[in-house]
Amino acid sequence: MRILKHKTNIDFIGKRRTAFFISTLINLAILVGIATVGFDYGVDFAGGTLVELKFHQPMTPQQVRERAAPLGDPHVQRIGSEADNSFLVRLGGVTQLTEESRDKAQAALAPLGLERFDAQLDSGLINMRMRTQVDPQAIRQAVESTGTGVSEVRSLGEAQGGGFDYQVVASGMADRIVQVMSAHGEKDFTVQRVDYVGPQIGRQLRNKGVLALLYAMVAILVYVAFRFDFKFGPGALLAMLHDLIMVAGYYLVTRREFNLTSIAVLLTIVGYSVNDTIVIYDRIREEMVKHKGKALPELINLAVNDTLSRTILTGSVTALSLVGLLIFGVGEIFDFAAAMLVGIAVGTYSSIYIASPVTIWLDERAAAKARATGGRGMKAKVA
Repeated sequence: MRILKHKTNIDFIGKRRTAFFISTLINLAILVGIATVGFDYGVDFAGGTLVELKFHQPMTPQQVRERAAPLGDPHVQRIGSEADNSFLVRLGGVTQLTEESRDKAQAALAPLGLERFDAQLDSGLINMRMRTQVDPQAIRQAVESTGTGVSEVRSLGEAQGGGFDYQVVASGMADRIVQVMSAHGEKDFTVQRVDYVGPQIGRQLRNKGVLALLYAMVAILVYVAFRFDFKFGPGALLAMLHDLIMVAGYYLVTRREFNLTSIAVLLTIVGYSVNDTIVIYDRIREEMVKHKGKALPELINLAVNDTLSRTILTGSVTALSLVGLLIFGVGEIFDFAAAMLVGIAVGTYSSIYIASPVTIWLDERAAAKARATGGRGMKAKVA
């Protein structure tokens, strides 16, 4: 199927320097923004607690933020349409046990005969040893008086060296969110879901996500170098980097949550970008066989014009499926579709104005070196 009935003759490559310069400036601006401002990491990467609340009456994000003010600085985001009255409330930390509340709890327990105190902030556990046997209810009241919710107080029995061991399980941060969000002690909302991710797990997920991207890019670089000529590889690699930075810029500018779904988007964009680049590379190789002796910029222009109909068709069909997700999707589905649309646009652009110019530049360098040594310029492999 051809979208364009007649063969086009657009001088894409003639504008390569301007396009490459503008792309470089935008990429540098995004990298500076990432280094200085950073992403709005979701619970997946930053760790913390995420609670989805569905209110029984119309609410605005500002009203939800005002009600959540006692929590400190929570992240509030509407999901779905206004009629859904659904919001995500995200707060750092998994349990109500913090460094500040730990010190307060230790001070409050001291009058009960505290001998040993050990608090684990990540798990929300307080292990203690008392000189004499203490009523667990008294321990609960002492800890709760510091503002830390208590889920359970466990009596571990008499210690071998003397004294009595107890363990306090602090309440989850979700309980604190629900308590604060309840207007005048009454819940005017339904808790739809609760997600917990510890800070260490969040760091591991983030690091593994970055490694997945690096492994994918190295594998694609090896494939392109094997399938074509090694000098075609850097162009494809640079185009992938360009696309990843541009999609990362979408998350940076919109302040949408950067989470595991974002990594899935970036991996998908890497595949989409290199697929479009390889299609053009294949056509360039065919044009090299048919038009021997022609300059590489002319061959690339021919290849891009020949594949233009296919590029428009593929991009449009993919974009149409994403438009449906944009209209009907909510939350992470909407973010996925929006980021993918950006990726499709920049992926198509980079195949023409990033990958191809780099290939031309490398060919010109090889030709200059060949002239200096009396050899010949770059030749593409023909398979």
